[in-house]
Amino acid sequence: MKIGIIGATGQVGSLLLAEAVKRQLDVTAIVRSPQKVTAAVPILAKDLFALTKEDLAPFDVVIDAFNAPKGHEELHETSLAHLTKLLQGTTTRLLVVGGASSLFVDEGKTKRMIDGVSSDAPFYPTAHHMVEASLQLKATPNLHWLYLSPAVYFYPHGVQTGHYQLGDDQLRENAAGKSEISMADYALAMLDLAAQPEKEGHFSVYQQ
Repeated sequence: MKIGIIGATGQVGSLLLAEAVKRQLDVTAIVRSPQKVTAAVPILAKDLFALTKEDLAPFDVVIDAFNAPKGHEELHETSLAHLTKLLQGTTTRLLVVGGASSLFVDEGKTKRMIDGVSSDAPFYPTAHHMVEASLQLKATPNLHWLYLSPAVYFYPHGVQTGHYQLGDDQLRENAAGKSEISMADYALAMLDLAAQPEKEGHFSVYQQ
C-alpha cells in the first residue's frame, strides 16, 4: 500500500507521518515546504492546488491533512473540491482529516453540532467551511472516500494511549460522558482505517 499525506508537516499530518514511518509503510510527504520534513521519506514538494491526477495516480491512499489558515477558512471547501475532482473515477482512496462539527447530535440525524454553534464563535468559520466541505464530499459520485471526525476535544499534545473507539457520523461520548481524543490516537485510527480498503463513509473516533 502506497500512501501520500497532504499537509504532512502540520499538527495532525506530522503525527500521521510519524506513525506511518513507525509502521514501516510506503509513505510520501506531500508538502509545500520540503525543508520542514524531518523524516527520511520521499517528498512531493507541491502546493495542494497545483497537484494533478498524474501526481496522485501512484498512491493507493491519499490522506488529506490540509488545514486552512486563519482568515482563509473557505480553503477547506475549495481544497477538498480540488482533490475530489482529481480522484473521481480512480481506485485511489481519499481519507480526510475532518472536524467534529459535521457530526449529528440526535438519533434522528436532523441536527449537527454546527447547528448549535453561534456564528460569532471564533472557531465558527473553520467549523462551517469544514461542514460544507464534508457535505460536498458526500455528494461526489464515483469516489472512494472516508471522512474521519475527531471527538469534540481534539488534543494536540495529548498522549498516545494506543486505544480508541470508532463510531459512525453521530457524536459519541465515552463512559465518563466525555467526547475527547488526542491527535496521536487519532493518527492511529486513521492509519488503521487506511489499511482497510472496505472502509468508506463518515466515521468518528473518540477516547474509550
